[in-house]
Amino acid sequence: MMRSDKPLRGRFAPTPSGKLHLGNAMTALLAWLQMRAAGGEIVLRMEDLDRQRCKPELAALLLTELKWLGLDWDEGPDIGGPHAPYEQSRRTGRYALALAELACQGRIYPCYCSRADLQGAVHAPHGLASEGPAYPGTCRALTADEREERARRKTPSLRFAMSETAIYRFRDGIAGELTYSGGAGGDFVVKRADGIVAYQLAVVTDDIEMGISDVLRGWDLLDSTPRQLALYEAMGSPPPRFAHSPLLLGEDGSRLSKRHGSVSLSDIRESLGVRPQRLVGFMAWLAGLRDRIEETTPGELVSTFDLSSVRRQAVTLPDDWMDLLKGNARSGPIDE
Repeated sequence: MMRSDKPLRGRFAPTPSGKLHLGNAMTALLAWLQMRAAGGEIVLRMEDLDRQRCKPELAALLLTELKWLGLDWDEGPDIGGPHAPYEQSRRTGRYALALAELACQGRIYPCYCSRADLQGAVHAPHGLASEGPAYPGTCRALTADEREERARRKTPSLRFAMSETAIYRFRDGIAGELTYSGGAGGDFVVKRADGIVAYQLAVVTDDIEMGISDVLRGWDLLDSTPRQLALYEAMGSPPPRFAHSPLLLGEDGSRLSKRHGSVSLSDIRESLGVRPQRLVGFMAWLAGLRDRIEETTPGELVSTFDLSSVRRQAVTLPDDWMDLLKGNARSGPIDE
């Protein structure tokens, strides 16, 4: 059963491994609008567990860019709050406790497979798009002696054992009613061999502790939801309500990247000279909240925000999107 109690609390949880790009900015705007329209609170959390990729200067830039857009938050790394710290790199003790709890339940096990082993499992069924091929369960049934022998040669990762018979049903606030088989994605890593806690465990642990009632995030994370539902169940907590916003695609139909031009907020505001009100209006048009591009602020969108208006399909940026953004072309229908 999805969470239905109050207070309403949402979050935006960027990874500071690069500049904030247009697609993530639109998701942040929608997550903010969902909570502000409902009178709820919003939490900003930095998902910076991978310290090799995540940089403090990029985290600082993310805060600057979100504020430039006109977004604010009730708790976060810059203002604190009752659930501090709000950087995952400073919350590793909490993840260790969660892993210990799952170990006591017998829900996790060591995995000694290498990347080559997993790539060689060509006959394994394909799993969740965001997590790669389904793990074939190679190490799940190892005996204690076999684990001891393999541990002499390799530090293991830790995997969460998914039930092969479980069925996960939930109503996504944008995608609608969805059903997943528990075994479809296979057992998944909750702690890497290098000691870094994996995304699935960290995000569920944090959302439970921070009392998150509603999660609005990108469509690319939709098929991670059944794994997180399994973790909520194992950790004895009702899950939040989920909503997954549409992906923004480049003119060639692929995920937004540097090859599509000035897609980061830094480039848009510095190189293109776009005002934040214009960018907010552009994102509202892309998301389906407005039928044309008009300068506006996030606050001006709150009174008319309706989650059912958000597009359910990926949005392809038109060829002239930079001209549209700069006001040098007229907006028309969105290709989905």
